Amino acid sequence: MSLVYFVGAGPGDPELLTLKGARVLAESRTVYAFSPFDQSFAELLAGKELCNPYDYSFDDLLTQLQRQRKEGPVAFLVPGDLTFFSPFQALIEHLGEAAEVIPGVSTVNAASALLKRTLNLSGTCSRTLIVSPRVLEEQPGRPPLEELAAPGVTLVILMNHLTLTKLVDRLRRGYGNNVAISLVHRLGFSGQEVLNGTLDDIVAQCGDRDFFAGSGGRRSGLTLVLVGEALTAAVDHLWWDRRYHRQQTQ
Repeated sequence: MSLVYFVGAGPGDPELLTLKGARVLAESRTVYAFSPFDQSFAELLAGKELCNPYDYSFDDLLTQLQRQRKEGPVAFLVPGDLTFFSPFQALIEHLGEAAEVIPGVSTVNAASALLKRTLNLSGTCSRTLIVSPRVLEEQPGRPPLEELAAPGVTLVILMNHLTLTKLVDRLRRGYGNNVAISLVHRLGFSGQEVLNGTLDDIVAQCGDRDFFAGSGGRRSGLTLVLVGEALTAAVDHLWWDRRYHRQQTQ
C-alpha cells in the first residue's frame, strides 16, 4: 500500500518546492489541497484526483485515505511547512509509518528573502519569535503579545486576527518606540504585495484596507507581519574585513 506524503508547499509559489517535493507530487495519484494552493499549483495538479481535506470529517478522511492508498501515492500540499501552526499533525500521528513529511520552504524563509533582511541581526536583534495572536489568546496563561514585542526582538506574526489598528497599538506598547513593520500579503501567490512602514505610519499607509479581522472577509492567513529593528537597521560591514585580516594572520 502506498504512502501518504505531506509536502511542504512553501508560501504558494510552485517554484519554491524542493526537488523531492516536486518528484513526490508528480508521482502522486491523489492530492489534497485547499484554496488558494489548488489554484497556484494548478499546472502541477492537472490530471490528478484533487480533494479538499476540509470537506471530510476526520474519521471519513482516514477511511478515504485507506482506499486511495491502494490505488497509488497520496500527497497533501502543506501551506508553508509542517513546522509552524500546521493543521495536519493529528492526521500524521494517526497514519504513523504510512506518513512521510517532505520539508519545504517556510513562509518565514520566503518573506525574509523577499525583504532581503536577516531577521536575527547581530548587534540589533538577539532573537526572532514566530507567533500567532489568535493562538496566544487560545491558551490561558501564555504571555500577551505586548510582552513578546520587546526591543531587540523580531516578531513574525502568522494568522493575525486583530484589526491592523489594534495590532499596531499592542505592538507599540511592547516595543515602546517607533520600529519598522512590513505587511507581506499573498506571499508567493498572484497579487503579492509588500507594504513597508513603521508603527507610526503603517495604518495611514493602508487607509481603509485592513488585511485582517476588519477587512470584510479577507483571509488573515494570507498576510504575514514582520516587525522589529532588524528590518531597517544598518549593518556595520567592518566586521568582514576584521575577519579577513584574522584569517590572513593565522
